[in-house]
Amino acid sequence: MVAAGAALADEIGFSELTMGRLAERLGVRAPSLYKHIASQDDLHRRIAALAFDEAAVAIGTAIQGRAGRDALAAAAGALRNFVLTHPGRYAATLGLTPTGPDDPIMLAGRRGIGPFEAVLRGYDIPSQDMTHALRAVRSVFHGFAHLQASGGFQWSTDVGESFEWLIDMVDRGLRSAADTDSADADPGDHHR
Repeated sequence: MVAAGAALADEIGFSELTMGRLAERLGVRAPSLYKHIASQDDLHRRIAALAFDEAAVAIGTAIQGRAGRDALAAAAGALRNFVLTHPGRYAATLGLTPTGPDDPIMLAGRRGIGPFEAVLRGYDIPSQDMTHALRAVRSVFHGFAHLQASGGFQWSTDVGESFEWLIDMVDRGLRSAADTDSADADPGDHHR
């Protein structure tokens, strides 16, 4: 049922997904959905958890055996492809507030960023900067993919070329951040 809801959200848009429309898609009456899903919010949260997990698998698979810019490009490309292919379910992941540390959204979201953490470890991003780096990388690639999915790029310049340019820019920034941190480190400090 959650997969059917996610597929429907991809077709009609997440904001248009209702229990009534899902029931119609499944050929059942809406009240029968409540035997499996507690509420509209429950459906949305389950779709979001599914999307986080699916994106994590796609990105994790894409980065296997890669490092540096290749891993960054693979992760960014997999995220972009996921957003473009599954705009409804991806939209379900935005703006959710976890109810606590055991919330499936929190756990799935954590799995979702795992592949990007692996990419950033390849850049030797210091642990104290990891959250900043994750936020920056997620913001940049989420923003690009979201703009593309919503038709935000109207100029004639090839969007794929712009995406490659963005990957190069982020790669340079990550390498520079790691180099700057290394230069700032005390040469005698072996605990960093």
